[in-house]
Amino acid sequence: GKDFVQFAKAVGVSHPNIDGKVCKTTLGHTSADSYGVYGELTGQASASETSLCGGKGKNSSGGGAAPEVLRDFVKKSLKDGGQNWPTSRATESSPKTKSETNDNAKAVAKDLVDLNPEEKTIVA
Repeated sequence: GKDFVQFAKAVGVSHPNIDGKVCKTTLGHTSADSYGVYGELTGQASASETSLCGGKGKNSSGGGAAPEVLRDFVKKSLKDGGQNWPTSRATESSPKTKSETNDNAKAVAKDLVDLNPEEKTIVA
């Protein structure tokens, strides 16, 4: 976790355009203000908080007004690398997305694979 946090911080400082393509939260509803907001736990469907890389927001309006990205994920969900890596954590009471083994590591890997060839060379 700590090594990934250092990697992510370096990407965020040196290449903010790439930072904006990795762990980009998604809408949980048709409202433009229902983006996921990074936190320590993934909440219920009625909550904005997600600890999953690229997680979705709440199932109604009133969440995040814009997507959050890798730097937000590192700051709010991973903290110093001791939380939510490689697996996210969710509330025990009906989370909108259940934690699965290595789910955050897999989500980051998927986003890195989706980068264009030039961006992949930069992060490599």
